[in-house]
Amino acid sequence: MAVIESAEPNAFRRMWRWLRGYPLIPIFVLLVLLVFPAIFADVLAPHDPTQGAIRNRRQPPIFFGGTWEYPLGTDRLGRDILSRIMYGARVSLSISLVGIFVGGLIGVTLGMLAGYFRGWLDAVIMRLVEISLALPAILLALVLAAATGPSFQTIIVVVAFVLWALYARQVRGEVLSIRERDYVARARVAGASELWIMVRHILPNVANTIIVLATLQVGSVIILEATLSFLGLGVPRPTPAWGLMVADGRQLIVSAWWISFFPGLAITLTVFSLNLLGDWLRDRLDPRLAQV
Repeated sequence: MAVIESAEPNAFRRMWRWLRGYPLIPIFVLLVLLVFPAIFADVLAPHDPTQGAIRNRRQPPIFFGGTWEYPLGTDRLGRDILSRIMYGARVSLSISLVGIFVGGLIGVTLGMLAGYFRGWLDAVIMRLVEISLALPAILLALVLAAATGPSFQTIIVVVAFVLWALYARQVRGEVLSIRERDYVARARVAGASELWIMVRHILPNVANTIIVLATLQVGSVIILEATLSFLGLGVPRPTPAWGLMVADGRQLIVSAWWISFFPGLAITLTVFSLNLLGDWLRDRLDPRLAQV
């Protein structure tokens, strides 16, 4: 019996492949929504993101009867939504870069040690990886927030705790294969130290994997940061953060929908573009996919 497939999934897959083939599209979206606003927020933002006027509260966007002074409207305290989104991009980018760097540094180091030396060290590190992957990030954030209070440092610790295990497991699997290559054996025979072999011969061969994994994780970190901020466990008020902005408008979703809609749209487009860019980088940097 013939199976009739719907045209919609095929159309969606074709569109996805087309977008993945043109990296300039996600790069442009990322530059407009994340990088440029994060770097030049002080210049580009039309208003102070933390200062508002009660008389200007809940003004609609320009498309729905608002003014050009507040193109995306204002929130319940009269603060400019556009300015807060720009400064929120700085928060998201800072947390992503620092958290991924810290988590990646720990994970790559432990993954290389586990894969290269194996034995009891490998067993201990892999058990720690399993424990880390089993603990939910939200639970860890609750504990840290209760102990130290919501802060930038709390999010960095949570992000690093979540990410290091992913790096360690991926890098360890590749190092197990690379350590058996002929050029590594020749380096041992030549008298090279273990540290020199790992830095000079093994690390460059896992660099592509690290780059792709880091790119793909930026979107996950932005969602995690937004979730923690939405729950009041992340960036404290009045610092503008996309998750906080969504939380501020959740009770006004009917009367002032733009308060939550625009930061939510920024999160969606940014994460979608990062996933497209990560897929494109994986296709270009992974030699196994290049041969297909």
